[in-house]
Amino acid sequence: MSKIKVVVVGKTKAPFLADGESFYRKRVRRYVSMEWIEVKPSHIKKGRARKAILATEGERIKKQLNQRDHVIALDTGGKTYSSLALARRIDILTATRERLCFIVGGALGLCEAVLDTTADETLSLSRLTLTHEMSRMILLEQIYRAFTILRGEKYHK
Repeated sequence: MSKIKVVVVGKTKAPFLADGESFYRKRVRRYVSMEWIEVKPSHIKKGRARKAILATEGERIKKQLNQRDHVIALDTGGKTYSSLALARRIDILTATRERLCFIVGGALGLCEAVLDTTADETLSLSRLTLTHEMSRMILLEQIYRAFTILRGEKYHK
């Protein structure tokens, strides 16, 4: 059985989004073993450099990764897919890799080190700007949709 790990920075504070995450995590687990890891966010304070905040979060993220993981970082500059194309990509990766690991950054995004050297690829969920909390739920929904597409189920129309 394939495995998927999702590493996110911080907890989801908006109750409706947390409910959505829980809903889709349960649905995804029908198809694949999934691990959800929340790493501690860095404190965003006046006078603290953005790079320093992102670097601290990046180190926390890296500690959750395994060399055998195929790491997909979410970033606005990443590759965009249709739902069908993303399903095909997930199908290929789950057939050839031990585990897929999606990374969703915090309020400031992800540090350059994670994007440039840690991630095997980057994914953009939309050309629109989304909150990091909303991105988590959308990612989960698209992973769920991908598995329904691959199994020919009627969720995807």
